[in-house]
Amino acid sequence: MRMGVVSDVHGNLPALEAVLQALAGERVDLTVNLGDLLSGYVQPVETADRLMGLGWPTVAGNHERQVLTFGPERIGMSDRVTKELLGERHLDWLRSLPATLSPVPGVLAFHGTPTDDLQYLMHTVEESGGARAATLDEVLDRLGDVSGFELLLCGHTHLAGSLRLPGNVLLVNPGSVGWPAYDSDEPFPHVMEAGTPHARYAVVDDVSGSWEVEFRQVEYPWEAAAAFTEGFGRGDVGAALRTGLLP
Repeated sequence: MRMGVVSDVHGNLPALEAVLQALAGERVDLTVNLGDLLSGYVQPVETADRLMGLGWPTVAGNHERQVLTFGPERIGMSDRVTKELLGERHLDWLRSLPATLSPVPGVLAFHGTPTDDLQYLMHTVEESGGARAATLDEVLDRLGDVSGFELLLCGHTHLAGSLRLPGNVLLVNPGSVGWPAYDSDEPFPHVMEAGTPHARYAVVDDVSGSWEVEFRQVEYPWEAAAAFTEGFGRGDVGAALRTGLLP
């Protein structure tokens, strides 16, 4: 089995189209999408239409939950803008997405951790020092019981990486298709930066007898994507799309 793995498109249709073109040459049997699909100040409606047409196995991320459940007193700007633009058929599609899924036997896909779409799995945020790589014990504690799975697929942090767990289980985060750098105040102030503006995805296969991963970076017209964000008054996001760094 050879699979494409994408995550955190965040409504960036130009980046998604570049990844689709790249995946067409990968000869994958299946592509799995790990959530945070639309919120991001680029083209949420057009991205929703494109993803709905692809029909990929897809999990909901925290932004899907927030768009669907947060009231005006809690909802952030990117989710509010997205919710205002989407039609009912788009919202129905978001409601249909599970928090976890097993696209093929032995593979588990989720957004943050299997039980929490807001928790980082492969990173830990500290009150002083920001984000660091999580320890193996931290990762295992956050995963809980994932016995029976040989490949675990997560997103949320926007940073690509992998970790080999006990029992030869492979954990993979493909990075973000459409938003390479952001900051957050939860649980403590920190930044997550990929360092370049490329769209990212991963390819996993088990041809060797165990799961292995290759990470990809794709050029796309990020200047065009940044121009959309500026139309929403988010020049800071545009700068992040152009550089992979926070301004």
